[in-house]
Amino acid sequence: MAPLSSLYEFPEWLNLMTAFIIGIGFGFALEQGGFSSSRKLAGMFYGYDATVLKVFFTAAIVALIGAQFLGYFGLLNLNQVYVNEFYVTSSIVGGVIMGGGFIMGGFCPGTGLCAMSIGKIDAMVYILGGLAGAFLFAETWPLIEKMATAGYRGPVKINEALGMSAGLFTLILVAAAGTMFWVAELAEKRFARPDITNEIK
Repeated sequence: MAPLSSLYEFPEWLNLMTAFIIGIGFGFALEQGGFSSSRKLAGMFYGYDATVLKVFFTAAIVALIGAQFLGYFGLLNLNQVYVNEFYVTSSIVGGVIMGGGFIMGGFCPGTGLCAMSIGKIDAMVYILGGLAGAFLFAETWPLIEKMATAGYRGPVKINEALGMSAGLFTLILVAAAGTMFWVAELAEKRFARPDITNEIK
């Protein structure tokens, strides 16, 4: 809530309470959408279930468009929205590790916690693996610090790096999302696995 709270000076307890309520709602939506099943998540990589792609891409598009409208009407200070700092090397290495873990475990950190909260044993093992990885990362930091901090580019925004306005970038992203959804539908028909998708439902 940082951009809004900096404008209206919300008390800290309200910030924390809002984050707590949003977190509960997000977890509930994930579970109701079937994201506590590793089969549904793995289905994205095998082509028989593109729900993950559709939901998360839709969420990103809605958030992007919504933020721009809020900024336009002066309800959100976009200059105060935190942008992650970009490290080229660690982004590539981390992406490979994260992607490999996603494929093998069938969860991302958020969906893993969602599945663990309803007692899924595979999710518990997955989260333990993530915690072990975080521990190893911290313990080996002196050895990997040079690699992890290589290629620093600062808080980069994609539209600025491409030299285009935020509006144009949003339009292109929406078009790309529509194309991806169409391809995903074709993939689901081509690699259909009713034995798995029906069981998840």
